[in-house]
Amino acid sequence: MLEKNKVYETQICDYTAEGQGVAKIDGCAVFVPNAIVGEKCLVRIEVAKKTWAAGKITEILEKSPHRVNRQCPVAKLCGGCDFWHMDYDEECRLKADRVKQALNRIGGEKLETLPLLSAPSCTEYRNKAVYPVSSKKGRAYAGFFRAGTHQIVENAGCLILFPEADRVKNTVIEFMNRHHISAYDETEHKGLVRHIFVRRGWLSGEILVCLTVNGKDLSKAKALIAELQKIPGFCTLVLSVNTKPGNSVLGDEEIILHGPGYIEDTLCGLKFRLSARSFYQVNHPQAQRLYEAAIRQAGITKDDLVLDLYCGVGTITLIMAKQAGKVIGVEVVEAAVRDARENAKRNGIENAEFFCGDAGKAALELEQKGICPDVVVVDPPRKGLNADTIEALHRMNPRRIVYVSCDPATLARDVALLKERGYQLTSAQAADLFPRCAHVESIVCLCKQ
Repeated sequence: MLEKNKVYETQICDYTAEGQGVAKIDGCAVFVPNAIVGEKCLVRIEVAKKTWAAGKITEILEKSPHRVNRQCPVAKLCGGCDFWHMDYDEECRLKADRVKQALNRIGGEKLETLPLLSAPSCTEYRNKAVYPVSSKKGRAYAGFFRAGTHQIVENAGCLILFPEADRVKNTVIEFMNRHHISAYDETEHKGLVRHIFVRRGWLSGEILVCLTVNGKDLSKAKALIAELQKIPGFCTLVLSVNTKPGNSVLGDEEIILHGPGYIEDTLCGLKFRLSARSFYQVNHPQAQRLYEAAIRQAGITKDDLVLDLYCGVGTITLIMAKQAGKVIGVEVVEAAVRDARENAKRNGIENAEFFCGDAGKAALELEQKGICPDVVVVDPPRKGLNADTIEALHRMNPRRIVYVSCDPATLARDVALLKERGYQLTSAQAADLFPRCAHVESIVCLCKQ
C-alpha cells in the first residue's frame, strides 16, 4: 500500500474513462489528473487505498509533446472540461482508443483501429448551458461545479459555449442582485433561483432562457425580460418549477413568462421545435455528421419499417423518414413526444408515428402487436439498454440495429448481449461531440447473422 503524502517518481501509462492519467507504482494503479500518457512525473499521493490511489503532479520531469498551455483560466478548477492541458490530436486519440478498448474488452471484439469523427472547432460549439446558482455574503453568483463537488467556480467566459450564454447568465445574476432575488441553498432547501438554463438554435439564433425555481413566481419578471431583450436572439423565458430536494435541474411544471416557450432550429434540412426539456445534441455540426453516419449504416430502403427508440424530439426519426416506408419513434418524456409530433407536422412528414413510454416496454408492446421493424435505431441514455429492450430487440428480429451511444462501457456490454442473440458487429465509429471534455459518442451497426 502506498504512503499518503509521499512523493513518487512514475510514468503515466494510460487514461481512465474520465480522462485522468493512470500510473502504476509498486503494482498499484494511481489516478493522476492533468496528466498525459508518456510523461515522467513526481506525484504526491493524496488518497491511498489497498488496490488504488489518487495523486497530484508536483513536477513534470519529462513533458509530453502533446502538452499545451491552457486557454481557459479556470481549467484546473472547473469540472466542465478535462483536456485543456493537451492538444486536440491526443484528445482524439485517447477517445478513439477508449471506445476501441471497451468494445474489445467488454464486447468481445478484436478491433485493431477505430475511426473517429473529429470536431471542426473546440470552442463556442455548445448550444446549451446549465449554470447552478448560489450566493455568498448576500451576493448571487453562477458558474459550473468544481469536479466532484457542488462548489461553484465562477468564470467570466466559458470557451466552449456560444458567447450569448454568459451574457444571459450575467444578466440574470445582475437582475437577482439588483432586486434582491434569492439564490437557492441546497443544504437549507431555501431560496428561489436554482439554475439558469440557456439554449440557442445553431442556425436560427433563437435563445430560450429557463430559470429553475424553488417556487412558482418570479417578482419583477418584466424587468428581467426587458434586460434579456437586449441580447440578440432572445425570444422566450420560462420558469421550471422544481421544489424537490436533490440535484435534478428541471421540474415537472413549466410557466411561460415571455414568448412561445420554445425555440426552433434546423438540422439535416429539417426544422425542429425545442423546449427546455427536449433532448437535442449540444454540438450542431457534429450532430449532423453523427446522424448522417448513423443513417448510412442503417441502410434504409423505401420498403423498410424503422423503429427509433429514445427518439427525443424526433431528430433521427424524421431524418430517416425521408428514406423509409414508415418510421416509429418512442420516447419517455411526454413534452419531447409533443415536440416530435409537431416537428413532423411542420416538416410535412406523414410517414412518422410517435409513442410516449419507456423504450423497453413500448418495444415489447409493439412486438406483441406483430410490429416487426426491418431496422432499429437506439440512442439510449448513459446507462444503456435495459433487459426489456434487449429482449424486445431479440424477439422483433430486425435485420440491422444501429446503436448510437454516449458511454462506451454500456455500449460494449449491450453489444455483447446482442451478439449472444445472433447479431454481429459490422462497423464501429467514434464521434467527438464534446471537444475538451471526456465524453465521447459512438455509432455501431449490428447485423443479424
